[in-house]
Amino acid sequence: MRLLIAILLPWLAFFTIGRPLSGIICLLLQLTIIGWIPAAIWAAVMVSQYYTEKKIERSLLKQR
Repeated sequence: MRLLIAILLPWLAFFTIGRPLSGIICLLLQLTIIGWIPAAIWAAVMVSQYYTEKKIERSLLKQR
């Protein structure tokens, strides 16, 4: 779901993963028509990285 949000509303995706400052910067980038595509790519990469970090945290907690 977050990946879909990252493509449609990139700035909102940053707020859902707890990065509000990046969300504001992304919104400024997204305000330009040309900036929408880089903003969507940036948001999709960050959401993917967020999921990877969560998986690593879960695996580390299971090992303890």
